[in-house]
Amino acid sequence: MFLYRSLLTKAIHIRPYSQAAALALQVEPPESQVLTYLEGFPRPDPKYAETILAIPRASSGKNISAKERKVGRVPSIVFEQEDGQHGGNKRLVSVRTNQIRKLVNQLGRSFFLSRLFDLEVRSDFESETDLIEKVRVLPRLVHLHAGTDAPLNVTFIRAPSHALLKVNVPLVFRGEDISPGLRKGSYLNTIKRTAKFLCPADVIPPYIDVDLSELDVGEKLVVGDLKVHPALMLLHPKEEPVCKIMGSRVSDQKKSK
Repeated sequence: MFLYRSLLTKAIHIRPYSQAAALALQVEPPESQVLTYLEGFPRPDPKYAETILAIPRASSGKNISAKERKVGRVPSIVFEQEDGQHGGNKRLVSVRTNQIRKLVNQLGRSFFLSRLFDLEVRSDFESETDLIEKVRVLPRLVHLHAGTDAPLNVTFIRAPSHALLKVNVPLVFRGEDISPGLRKGSYLNTIKRTAKFLCPADVIPPYIDVDLSELDVGEKLVVGDLKVHPALMLLHPKEEPVCKIMGSRVSDQKKSK
């Protein structure tokens, strides 16, 4: 908390938000305190850097959304961040189904929701000059069809450098091959696959590494053990478990008899 207070030194006008909302007020850090990704921490893979194209949508509703999907578009909305999660200044847009499907398939759903994209709103997908808005965004929600995984709608939130955003960051488990407990035949009980942090927009991690290499039987990791950029603020109790090395499964014990 002290780190955030030192980072957010510029005077701001406090609005009557909840405590969580107050943490995420838009604050522009001094130029000397611009945040960047640090060595040793995950950073977005430039291979997946892509501009998402969008066109304006005049109205919303089930019938309008159904028509959009029939012609290969995903009804979407862009918010202005206020409390790190919700906000105002809504813009109704539609994005290309094929582009969103490709990105979700390439990255995985959780990783898609923890990556920043440039979004360009144009009067027409084919237009190269009629730019209505260009903004950096974080996908907040993506709804997929239960049977086909086709994207049904997407919610984006604007992510300027001064924004603080709540992000469910995916956890990537590493070191299973050398974990003392797992080498003894135990198994990994995965309790969390994401962890929620309040993140400055410029350093949203694409994922967090979870190191299992020193875990023995009966030992666990909690969210407070996760190594992240110091500017990130954990939004869980530090004692919440992430994973634990458990003893042999009952089925494995029976096989050994």
